[in-house]
Amino acid sequence: MELALTEARLALEHGDVPVGAVVVVDGEVVGRGHNERERRQDPTAHAEVLALQQAAVALGSWRLSEATVVVTLEPCVMCAGALLSARVGRVIFGADDPKAGAAGSLYNVFADPRLNHEIPLRARVRAEECGRLLTDFFEGRRTGA
Repeated sequence: MELALTEARLALEHGDVPVGAVVVVDGEVVGRGHNERERRQDPTAHAEVLALQQAAVALGSWRLSEATVVVTLEPCVMCAGALLSARVGRVIFGADDPKAGAAGSLYNVFADPRLNHEIPLRARVRAEECGRLLTDFFEGRRTGA
């Protein structure tokens, strides 16, 4: 989670919501990313999607069944769908997302038996730290800091 938090802090440098993700296979980071929606003006430039893209290139395959994805915020529906499509082996996330979370807060697409893949999930790892980063970011935007 420390590496994902480092990625999340990088998003702050260009005004993006501080969410970070890393993809790990056999203890090695094969993909990393942080939100870049503002930087790229791309609604799909979420941390998880960018980390998955990098991992697929590094491994030469879109199938990431041996991968663990660690992300600072509960994945949204789009990211959960991308993680399912990549056949990710496991997801670990930090803070819950009660407004858009698709791994337990609003939905849990990782455990939906109607879908072609289920992903084991570990939730709320360093949740307070991950959540504080987001809270500070949004408070700063409201106060103009």
